[in-house]
Amino acid sequence: MEKVQRKSFTAENKIYFWTATIHNWYHLLQDDAEKKIITNSLKTLSDKGLITIFAFVIMPNHIHLIWQLNGANGKESTKSSLLKFTAHEFKKKLKSTKELEDYKVQAANKAYEFWQRDSLGIEIWSRKVAMQKLDYIHGNPVVGKWQLAKDDISYNYSSAKFYEYGIDEFGFLNNLYKEFDGD
Repeated sequence: MEKVQRKSFTAENKIYFWTATIHNWYHLLQDDAEKKIITNSLKTLSDKGLITIFAFVIMPNHIHLIWQLNGANGKESTKSSLLKFTAHEFKKKLKSTKELEDYKVQAANKAYEFWQRDSLGIEIWSRKVAMQKLDYIHGNPVVGKWQLAKDDISYNYSSAKFYEYGIDEFGFLNNLYKEFDGD
């Protein structure tokens, strides 16, 4: 069966629910060190004003964000910068391990692929959709096969604490509901 690629477009200055998946659904993001690579990159891009992050969760093999792209990072899109930088950091971290071979690909432009090429972006156009996506993101670590924490607030790599208690441990979160106050 042929794999169908998702076609996803994200425009600047609009809010999206966005998902990026690790190559072959490998559990590269199992350890906190790899999760920190992602949160550090999000913080850097946020501090530069290139993105606005409203919500996130980092799962063992994928990430979900609710974000807004505010501008390009030089000649490349901000989401490309995020994926490229984190891939570079993953490669450096795995350089001395056998695990790096799991990400080896036959491609003209790269030797390794850490992120699948089919990231998904869905525009959030209303408060109702925003609430549904927030619930999905925050529930992801505790539903189905994952069971990564006893509840969504106990999972460390998520924005759930921010929405429940106003705690922003990452220094880059913004309240999504403020974007839809008149909704």
